[in-house]
Amino acid sequence: MASKKTTRLDPAQVAETALRLLNERGLEGLTLRAIAQELHVQAPALYWHFKNKQALLDEMATVMYRQMVADPAARPAGDVSWQERILAVNRGLRAGLLRYRDGAKVYSGARFTGTEHAADMERELGTLVDAGFSLPDAVRASTTAYLFTLGFVTEEQGTEPVPGERREGFDVAERAERMAAYPLAAQAGAEIFGDYDSGFEDGLRIIVAGIAATYGPRD
Repeated sequence: MASKKTTRLDPAQVAETALRLLNERGLEGLTLRAIAQELHVQAPALYWHFKNKQALLDEMATVMYRQMVADPAARPAGDVSWQERILAVNRGLRAGLLRYRDGAKVYSGARFTGTEHAADMERELGTLVDAGFSLPDAVRASTTAYLFTLGFVTEEQGTEPVPGERREGFDVAERAERMAAYPLAAQAGAEIFGDYDSGFEDGLRIIVAGIAATYGPRD
């Protein structure tokens, strides 16, 4: 019976189901058995499509990417500056990662199963090259912004697995009390673990300013 149901399974369907369960269980609790139960098949049926959990994570990341770029705000149209494109792309990336518990962990190191991302990569690199960047500098610039966003959200979700729900042990006032002998470090907690939206925006703009200073075309 399981083999008959296997033929009806679509990899994207399995990944979408896994993403729904991800919000309930987190990455550590996400198992092929749990996904199979949700799909009403036996766990071995999934191995027709995914040889291991990493293969499933790759498909999950691909589905996440498709959802991200479906948002018009994440794909600025027309002639925009390279700064505006980097800001928009990375804001869209963060928003997409935050849709799912442990979304940044799923995305990190994943190998997309399709090639849709190539068109967006071409567009972003093209904007930078048209602005006067060499291709190696354009790659470094876009990659640095991407890695900042991925790392930022990884830390953000480590503190708040779900937006607005802080994990136990990250009370800023309690932290400040414990670190009272180190006043600067104690006060820093409010900045580190405070307003993540503002922290991300400030950090991303620092990255863009650094790109301009390091790789930007000279007059």
